Amino acid sequence: MAEGTGLRWTDDHCHLPNDDWESILADARAAGVERFVDVGVDLATSRAAIARASSTAGVWATAGVHPHEAKNGIHGLEELLADPACVAVGECGFDFHYDHSPRDEQRDAFAAQIALANDHGLALVIHTREAWEETFDVLDVEGTPDRTVFHCFTGGPDEATASLERGAHLSFSGIVSFPSAKDVQAAAAICPLERMLVETDSPYLAPVPHRGKRNRPAWVGDVGAALASAADVEVGRIASATWENATRVYSLDP
Repeated sequence: MAEGTGLRWTDDHCHLPNDDWESILADARAAGVERFVDVGVDLATSRAAIARASSTAGVWATAGVHPHEAKNGIHGLEELLADPACVAVGECGFDFHYDHSPRDEQRDAFAAQIALANDHGLALVIHTREAWEETFDVLDVEGTPDRTVFHCFTGGPDEATASLERGAHLSFSGIVSFPSAKDVQAAAAICPLERMLVETDSPYLAPVPHRGKRNRPAWVGDVGAALASAADVEVGRIASATWENATRVYSLDP
């Protein structure tokens, strides 16, 4: 627990590096962050995340192919999902901002990973950027998994409503702390507590007051505080709710 606060946090989406990850976790634990979901974006990072999670208490992994990597296909991904340390498929989805992979290949990889999540009874972690309509279309065709997370939620109230109607959870990153992120803050205001998660997406998107620095899981409490402000609830309620939600969504063991 964070000294003097009594709050416990789960960073449900971070990308731990291959070098100083142990010191990063130690700093986070000193700040009250007790659990971490280490997210894969291709086969190599998924394997590395699973290896770290398998040997480290309080760390779990996902295995997935990011839309940037969709052009390389997902062959070999399914075999990683059987590892007990792997709690979700993803991150996967669409990224039409960069289009590093052709859009038809992004769609194919996303649809295939939705099917894997459904077939294996795992959570699904979605990355969507400038592709909300396409994301919802594929989910509706393939069937939204029971435990689906829109990671680094960047939509407004309309996108939040559409996501919630499909039974999904919204994971808020440091973007919710940005003064310019009015749509995200408005989405947070209508999101039920039982559908909220908090993440850093580290090393990206450091929250206020750490803008411009390399993001760290230790700062997920700052994300939680900004989310509490946007939702007009006490930060302790955010910490408690997101802890319970992460436990349920990712089936985290005690």
